[in-house]
Amino acid sequence: MGARNDEPYELALRALSYKERTESELRTWLAEREVAEADIEEVIALLVEAGAIDDAGFARRYAEDKRSLAGWGPDRISKALEERGVAREHVDAALGGDDEEAQLERAIGLLGDRGLACESGRDRDRALGLLVRRGYPLELAYEAVRKVGRLSDAA
Repeated sequence: MGARNDEPYELALRALSYKERTESELRTWLAEREVAEADIEEVIALLVEAGAIDDAGFARRYAEDKRSLAGWGPDRISKALEERGVAREHVDAALGGDDEEAQLERAIGLLGDRGLACESGRDRDRALGLLVRRGYPLELAYEAVRKVGRLSDAA
């Protein structure tokens, strides 16, 4: 199939116009279109220099979006960024500004949004499962469930 007669740079720009991609994702996308490895390297270098590809910035924006819009915890965000080919240093930097207290507040808010009062053992198990699936560390998830349970006991 190949890249037809399109220039690799134009092809890459077109790919980036549809959605933001990591360097790794763009490399894969270009390789799937049978762009030569040397051309891929050249295009990536040009796009990084121009700021069109910025894995560190991508990681920061992605982490913030997933925290605020999807209620994800740091474990799930980290895994998703690594799957997208983002370097560990960029993942760590993107997660660095999220302290444990903020994570706990987000986890408690998520349980409140879901209406999980954590009154019964079944409710606590469901709440814990939700938080772990969303990527919160187990100890933090336990603490959030305990706090929500205490709040519902006091009410």
